[in-house]
Amino acid sequence: MSSSPFRSRSLWLALSALLVAWGEPSVAWAQACCAGGSAVTPARLELPEDALVGAQLRAGWIHGQYDPAGRYIASPAGDTELDFEQDLFGAVRLLKKGQAALLVPLIETSRATTSSGSGFGGGVGDINASVRYDFVVAGESEVVPGIALLAGLTLPTGTAPESATPPLFVGATGIGAWQVNFALALEQTFGRWLVNATGIVAARTPRFGETLAPQVTLIGAGAYSFDNGAALALSASYVFEGEATADGGASVPASSKRLTVLTLSGLWPLGDWWRLLGGVFVDPPFGTVGSNQPASTGLTFTVIRSWS
Repeated sequence: MSSSPFRSRSLWLALSALLVAWGEPSVAWAQACCAGGSAVTPARLELPEDALVGAQLRAGWIHGQYDPAGRYIASPAGDTELDFEQDLFGAVRLLKKGQAALLVPLIETSRATTSSGSGFGGGVGDINASVRYDFVVAGESEVVPGIALLAGLTLPTGTAPESATPPLFVGATGIGAWQVNFALALEQTFGRWLVNATGIVAARTPRFGETLAPQVTLIGAGAYSFDNGAALALSASYVFEGEATADGGASVPASSKRLTVLTLSGLWPLGDWWRLLGGVFVDPPFGTVGSNQPASTGLTFTVIRSWS
């Protein structure tokens, strides 16, 4: 089950490609539903690396909506929305198997409706800081998989939807609450393949008279490496949270959320210290896979420079 150093490096890069591309178009609705995924940032160091910096570009097109009952409804004719994000991130090694990362997002939204006209807005999103410690690295044992614990803190540096200008709310870039994330990642190598399963739990502080329910993110992923160090990765993620709670303790009706995202991503190494990553993601356009969330399709592109 163990692999050569070169192949192990390619598999680590493949998983990084998957984690870069996985996620949601960063606009206020996505921050509210899926920011738990920020505990796993693209800024993941390989074992030989001591530090890295990078930039990620993401663009998404909203093509529909999942209603509270889970039905998929295509966007009305004449209504359009494009979401954009530019992430700046970095990571540094703290211990042999420990690392810390920081991600700063810039978010923009272009939205047009037949009833409210069109608008464009954005700004800094919710900044995320995270730490990761690998107790066991994938491939070290044929029996025990790689085991890592992660923790993250998301700061309410973005503009919450309630603070954005109506009626289009294009200036919304965050959830308006502090968020604490904890995650467990399991992964193992099988020759050229790397398989990963990650679970993330997020808790949020009260915001605008309500408290969002704990959020759970489940990610299943597989990556395949080639002889030249290039890699392909495929993932499926499922995010869900219960109904929010008002200050008086009552549940907020029809406020629960869930979303499924499928991602195909790839990596191309440029020498030993540069790598390019790209991916395509989609929220499937049919019912039961989401609720209370827009559905989108989009692309990501990332460049990373590392040091050892």
